[in-house]
Amino acid sequence: MDARLFDGINQFAVATPWLHAALTGYASYGVLLFAALMLAGWWYARGTGDPRRMAAALLAPVATGLAIAVNQPLVALFHEPRPYTAHPGILVLATRSTDFSFPSDHSVMAGAAAAALWFVSRRLGLVTTVAALLMGFSRVYIAAHYPHDVLAGLAVGAAVAIIVVPLARPLATRLVDVVGRTPMRPLVVAGPPLPAGRP
Repeated sequence: MDARLFDGINQFAVATPWLHAALTGYASYGVLLFAALMLAGWWYARGTGDPRRMAAALLAPVATGLAIAVNQPLVALFHEPRPYTAHPGILVLATRSTDFSFPSDHSVMAGAAAAALWFVSRRLGLVTTVAALLMGFSRVYIAAHYPHDVLAGLAVGAAVAIIVVPLARPLATRLVDVVGRTPMRPLVVAGPPLPAGRP
């Protein structure tokens, strides 16, 4: 089934040359969108004045980085060749690399960012989830990964974020409270700094 799905997406890529530039660009540089979405999460949480939301927003990039780190041993363990290595007759839009395919690093990043941002805002979490699914599709579209690579990557990333954010949020919330009582308060709470001398 996975092979048939990959072949179907590759044939779709053959039939849609007008999509090549957009999806190739997104597959390569879509990470910038996820960085922007996490920045939007911080800005939204700052405006709410809710320390728990701010803690979750600050933990989103942490969880994403940890998810990518967790994925590296998995990539080395499974040692799966890229589709363009195993199937020389396919359309390849990806820049060829020598690293392995399973699970997809890009999908791990996207899955972790999406899951983490659900703790900040449901709306932002939904937008990021759609972006994550599109990232997974684009990685298959350009023949950088098989469908199971991106599904596993999304799952690994989401799992790490779902574990890390709730576990670390109590400590992060206390740190946000502490920062909120310092001159750095505008970083975590919208509005003017506390008056001098106020605890």
